[in-house]
Amino acid sequence: MGIRPLCSVSFRSWLLYGVDVNWQKNCAALIPCLDEAASIAAVIPAVKSFLPNVLVVDDGSTDGTGDVAREAGATVLRHHQALGKGTALRTGWDAALERGFEWTLCMDGDGQHAAADIPKLLARGARGDVALVVGERMHAPNTMPLVRRITNRFMSWQLSRLAGVRLADTQCGFRLLHLPSLARLQVTSDCFEIESEVLIQFARARFGIAFVPIQVIYGDERSKIRPLRDTLRWWSWLRKQNALRCNR
Repeated sequence: MGIRPLCSVSFRSWLLYGVDVNWQKNCAALIPCLDEAASIAAVIPAVKSFLPNVLVVDDGSTDGTGDVAREAGATVLRHHQALGKGTALRTGWDAALERGFEWTLCMDGDGQHAAADIPKLLARGARGDVALVVGERMHAPNTMPLVRRITNRFMSWQLSRLAGVRLADTQCGFRLLHLPSLARLQVTSDCFEIESEVLIQFARARFGIAFVPIQVIYGDERSKIRPLRDTLRWWSWLRKQNALRCNR
């Protein structure tokens, strides 16, 4: 299958949105967290300056992340044990839909995503031709740690081939999603591969995907990714996706 440019993706006639979107009313920020008490108190007020409704899914933290997030003004949903980033995101998406939101702005709680970039994602979503907007860091790759840069490029290449569209940054969790579109898909991953799965599902459904450049921020935060286990899980997921494509 050849790779087609994203701008050629066709859209379903029922996908009507993006005209005069009231983001403060119709979009909730969603932050999945695992042991982010040291950073989440600063993240939430910065996000609330753009989106007043902030949902934090505390995925079994043991450092009081949920209490800190609640004190900072977020609505907190808690898993009593760590179930994985994918499960945390799915919990948040379900909660946002139940509360009547049409969009979610997903971002990490460790300070790696700059709230100042939120208007860029909202502005792209407001154009009305896409259902998913993803932050793109590869415009400034030299500011990323070498291992992450190589991994991201390799995964983005693999997923672009699988999706049949060019995907500039497949591992960035800073994303604006149209919830009614997401609800029509079968997203089931429990862990970090959910970010790859969402892209594949949106591409296969021929919903619009766009990328916008964002700041590249790396500090002292520790990645929650377990290199061996999560890499093996991602490869297993990728093999299944390739098999599904071959059976179509």
